[in-house]
Amino acid sequence: MRILVWLFRAAVFFVLFAFSLNNQQEAAVRWFFGYESHAPMAVVLLAAFAVGGAVGMVAMLPGVWRRQRSADRIASGPASATSAQTTPPPTTAPAPLHPPREGL
Repeated sequence: MRILVWLFRAAVFFVLFAFSLNNQQEAAVRWFFGYESHAPMAVVLLAAFAVGGAVGMVAMLPGVWRRQRSADRIASGPASATSAQTTPPPTTAPAPLHPPREGL
């Protein structure tokens, strides 16, 4: 299984590498207020991917923090709640609905 994972990673790397080699022409990025920058297309795409990933991770942080606080509260719950329950209540088998028939 590990070999398949590494083969997949290598295939993705080579596809992206070939894509970047095919897109080496100059790209103009036009910003606000007339500012313009020039860079190879592969660099522009890589920067856009990195910025998108960073924005996505920052957008996930509030939910992660909320779940972490909730898990911490559950794990460090009040000590009195655990000590109040010393023994579980006894369990009994439910009574049958009909008495057993004899003579069958």
